[in-house]
Amino acid sequence: VRSKGHTGTFPQPIFSTRAHVFQIDPTTKKNWVPTSKHAVTVSYFYDSTRNVYRIISLDGSKAIINSTITPNMTFTKTSQKFGQWADSRANTVYGLGFSSESHLSKFAEKFAEFKEAARLAKEKSQEKMELTSTPSQESATGELQSPLTPESINGTDDERVPRDASLNSEPRAEPNTVPFPHSSSAINKHWEAELAALKGNNAKLTAALLESTANVKQWKQQLAAYQEEAERLHKRVTELECVSGQTAGIKTQKTELNQTIEELEAALKAKEEELERLKAEVERASELQLQKDAVSQKLQETETRNAELEAQLAGLEQRVETSQVEQESFRKSLRSLLELLDGKIFELTELRDSLAKLIDGSGS
Repeated sequence: VRSKGHTGTFPQPIFSTRAHVFQIDPTTKKNWVPTSKHAVTVSYFYDSTRNVYRIISLDGSKAIINSTITPNMTFTKTSQKFGQWADSRANTVYGLGFSSESHLSKFAEKFAEFKEAARLAKEKSQEKMELTSTPSQESATGELQSPLTPESINGTDDERVPRDASLNSEPRAEPNTVPFPHSSSAINKHWEAELAALKGNNAKLTAALLESTANVKQWKQQLAAYQEEAERLHKRVTELECVSGQTAGIKTQKTELNQTIEELEAALKAKEEELERLKAEVERASELQLQKDAVSQKLQETETRNAELEAQLAGLEQRVETSQVEQESFRKSLRSLLELLDGKIFELTELRDSLAKLIDGSGS
């Protein structure tokens, strides 16, 4: 049987959903790196040419997930809305963040279903290969047995990928050590909201401070006028006391003047208390200004960190594109090698048939 190059096509998805896509950080193997800025469509496909199931997701024209489901894969739910699986062929761990727990459960059910289907398909494929390889291994003299099998010709699913891309075991990101990432824009919005609130409070306190300063000046002027009035009244009282033959009317006027002085002193005390309160508000405004400066510093640091993360993301995207180009080149080389092997096997088969005929002819 001759094997030609495979060009798998994916006409319609079997199942589709939307989720945020992440990949494990290849350096730390602990942190998640987002590969999509927003939720994208993630779909299951059946590749009838290779008889395998795939998980594929595109962000625009860029493939951010292209994972072939194998029987030894496991999809793990790490939280109510987040799940992950390891792909040893791609040498990475994929993570999906869903909008609800039901979407995550549905995706996990489909993963288990297609994983079982992949296992059955692999077993059937191995049985067919064993049946087709048995006649080619039998010989009339027991000496002409071909060491080639369908697995060595076409390569199993695990052998078609480069050895450098395989892993000894599927890496798993611990649910407790791999946090679901938060967008840095959300942090920026949080600090911007706090900064805006502090700016508003600062503006209100500044206006109140200016108004209080003006009131203090006015109160000082009134206080000076009250003090002058009190001194004048005291002098007037002294003059009246010195006048002989004070009448009852003068005593009544003295009592009224004393009451007026007490009222002025009470008003003066109230103004002093108000002045102390305004001083406390000014000190609080200074503290708020310090908090504002601290928040501004944190916002600047967050923006710097965001820029660094964007630069890292650009670098990772470049590496992924380079890896895809190298994989495509390897696939082309592998197809050419398969076609060459097919031709050699066909020639060996013809040679074997000729030798068998010669043996039969010499035996007769």
